[in-house]
Amino acid sequence: MVSNASALGRNGVHDFILVRATAIVITLYIIYMIGFFAMNGELTYEIWRGFFASTFTKVFTLLTLISILVHTWIGMWQVLTDYVKSLALRLFLQLAIVVALAVYVIYGFVVVWGV
Repeated sequence: MVSNASALGRNGVHDFILVRATAIVITLYIIYMIGFFAMNGELTYEIWRGFFASTFTKVFTLLTLISILVHTWIGMWQVLTDYVKSLALRLFLQLAIVVALAVYVIYGFVVVWGV
């Protein structure tokens, strides 16, 4: 078992469940979006804005965005732990990934709730 501080107290089973759960949320969102595109023949700005004005769509979009963050973090943590042996480089790369993911989620909140 990894006794690394960057593991944040997680274990393999916890990671496995989180990755599968986030994959389900992401898949459901993709199906939801495909359904929206299939139901609307002509897509205009007003239709798109109305779709994202729905509270359900906003919440589902943000849930999916957070799921992408968790899914990406676990995957990148595993790749970096397996392939980057230098502790300093691995911690730097993990920090860069966390900062990028945090910026994406914060920007996503601003964009989705700004509609």
